[in-house]
Amino acid sequence: MKIWMNGRLVAEREAKVSVFDHGLLYGDGVFEGIRAYNGRVFMLDAHIERLYRSARAIALEIPMKPAALAEAVVQTCKANRTRDGYIRLVVTRGVGTLGLNPYSCSRPQIIIIAAKIQLYSPKLYAQGLKVVTAGTIRNHTESLSPCIKSLNYLNNILAKIEAINAGVEEVILLNPQGYVAEASGDNVFLVKGTQLVTPPASCGALEGVTRNVVMDLARADGMDVREAVLTRYDLYTADEMFLTGTAAEIIGVIEMDRRMIGAGRPGPKTLSLTSRYRRFAAGNGTPIR
Repeated sequence: MKIWMNGRLVAEREAKVSVFDHGLLYGDGVFEGIRAYNGRVFMLDAHIERLYRSARAIALEIPMKPAALAEAVVQTCKANRTRDGYIRLVVTRGVGTLGLNPYSCSRPQIIIIAAKIQLYSPKLYAQGLKVVTAGTIRNHTESLSPCIKSLNYLNNILAKIEAINAGVEEVILLNPQGYVAEASGDNVFLVKGTQLVTPPASCGALEGVTRNVVMDLARADGMDVREAVLTRYDLYTADEMFLTGTAAEIIGVIEMDRRMIGAGRPGPKTLSLTSRYRRFAAGNGTPIR
């Protein structure tokens, strides 16, 4: 495997960062997870734009122009003969002192990995997920904005531990006010009649790239798509519920806190959107030439 690091492709065994890198020491950095389908990098421009927004929000200056970084992603895929896969694009603060001061860091490190990922089994896509409410509360939006896709995922990891300990695949995090935020790694949607509803970023939800694509596809199908503050009651009583994410794509939720959602199987809107999303993803994206 070839890893892109700071302007060149290196062998996996040579892809190393310093123990003084603030990405390692403090989770100081940003990242994107991107998918490749059928020889194309899906929604590359949207991911690159979000990466630069996240970096700007934490006062991190990426030492490359967006177009050049997008081309580096394509070249990394090409070097690894990636047609269908998962790309992790990481920008760390760089090497600095043992203190917190980010301005002690000399230069940000840019890393691109093109590999594979399988978040859920095909069986779970067919049967749907069971989830529980996490005891871990989502970070306050004024503590760490959910729009910043940072390297510090400890909030999400603590919630994921709860899912594993409960014997389920995912959890739903609530924000400090008790409203639905997101899952440990995915956005949350519910279907109620012809409405498709998801929490806004102000409730602690990442403005997911997959989330936005799904909302556009649903509008094209004539659904009433909107953001709204949601409670657990809204999820318990939904006709359908599903999660979206770059790695997860779209996956139905059939049970939450031992309450059956809808008919207890992925619903027709979920299945229709899944089919439309997969067709759209397979035919769109930046070619890996």
